[in-house]
Amino acid sequence: MTRLVAHHFGVTVADLDRVVEFYRDALGLGTPDRFDVSDEAFADAVDVDGATGRFAHFDADGARIELIEYDPEGDDATGDAVNQPGAKHLGLAVDDVDAFYADLDPSVTTLSEPRTTETGSRICFLRDPEGNLVELLEV
Repeated sequence: MTRLVAHHFGVTVADLDRVVEFYRDALGLGTPDRFDVSDEAFADAVDVDGATGRFAHFDADGARIELIEYDPEGDDATGDAVNQPGAKHLGLAVDDVDAFYADLDPSVTTLSEPRTTETGSRICFLRDPEGNLVELLEV
């Protein structure tokens, strides 16, 4: 059996430029690699007639975060709560979640201030400009 290795974590967005700005500036992930894909093989692979995609890849210390804007755009699948079946979130490790939280722009929506769970993990959840959940986890 072939061994699987994680390649990327993908988030579909409606406005790639706006979300890239958030991940680059508010979260400090740097400048992403950007590219477009618009061939028939791509549309067939994602099973969306005539699909094209605009991509941005961020390198988060060995974990690739892929943001993609599709044309045509599908229906909104963003869950309002992290406990909804099908809900998704990105987990990003930080050295000091309290300091990172304190430095966030006030316009960033957070679910709460940083909290310590019963396992000793220090976490905080926030939302990107399209409502996608991002977990900050102190390591």
